[in-house]
Amino acid sequence: MTDTTTSSSRGSTGRPDADVSTLKGRTGAGAPAQTRGKTTVADGVVAKIVGMAAREVPGIHNLGGGVARAFGAVRDRVPGGSGGVTQGVKVEVGERQAAVDLDIVVEYGVAIVDVAGDVRSNVINAVERMTGLEVVEVNIAVGDVRLPDEEEESEPDEDRVR
Repeated sequence: MTDTTTSSSRGSTGRPDADVSTLKGRTGAGAPAQTRGKTTVADGVVAKIVGMAAREVPGIHNLGGGVARAFGAVRDRVPGGSGGVTQGVKVEVGERQAAVDLDIVVEYGVAIVDVAGDVRSNVINAVERMTGLEVVEVNIAVGDVRLPDEEEESEPDEDRVR
């Protein structure tokens, strides 16, 4: 039987020499600095990334269903109310993976299938690049289509009686 391993790759014990992969199990002073400790990303952080990434896609008018947008409009008018970047966004974040549910409103005339694909791609790229989490799914529900002549729901109606 012929040994195909060269003698330079075997140590004095006859076993293969240790390589870099044996360092992966080390902790403490011998481990690389970036692997010492644990990083946890909160659900709210992922939801904000998702909301911003989805809004960057051309053809997206808004996020959230009708009720969510109505509550968001009221919340935005209340002093101290937070912005609605996560409106219409639901995320589930685990140790290494994330799943996303989005409710979107698209502009009239766009190809919904294409916009949904672009949203998925942009959301997955942003979340994976910024957090290191694997995005296992991005579920999209198209709740409305914004027509060109529709007024923005969040604009106050000055003619209302108060």
